[in-house]
Amino acid sequence: MFLQRWSARSMNGKALSEGEIMSLFEAARWAPSCANQQPWRFAYGLAGTEHFATFFDLLAEGNKPWCARAGALVVVLSKKTFDNGSPLGSHSFDAGAAWMSIALQARVMGLVSHGMAGFDYAKARTALNVPDEFNVEAMIALGHPGTVEDLPEKFRERETPNGRKPVAELVLPGGFPEAGFPKS
Repeated sequence: MFLQRWSARSMNGKALSEGEIMSLFEAARWAPSCANQQPWRFAYGLAGTEHFATFFDLLAEGNKPWCARAGALVVVLSKKTFDNGSPLGSHSFDAGAAWMSIALQARVMGLVSHGMAGFDYAKARTALNVPDEFNVEAMIALGHPGTVEDLPEKFRERETPNGRKPVAELVLPGGFPEAGFPKS
């Protein structure tokens, strides 16, 4: 399942149904979190609804051409405190786990999921009325798969799974060594 998941951009423009999006959010609900706080929240707009334009307007110009055919756009938020108000240091980490659950569930359902940081975070906070105790984390484009021809020309060449760094570059037995560890 992990090897089959990748961040495609080609979507066919069909809106996700309420049932589909709620299945994705249900998967996120079961993600692990510190003290079971479940600090993640998901604001969303389905294609073809009045809300979609609000989310679309948050996107960086470079993401708009391919996100125009998304079936839903989602902003990932995380609550920065425990319910008692004390700081929750793992809120972003926990929201990331919930996003991964969405990405994997989308794959199981035959849907596209593409997380992104290319949007206006401050504008999202204002447009979505995000309270100060929440952090704006990321956006997700979700949809039914399209074909590479559904993409604008400049995105077509990139529409393929990419590789990953070797595990040896990502793990630190005993922490960072004094010298010799790859910096990239």
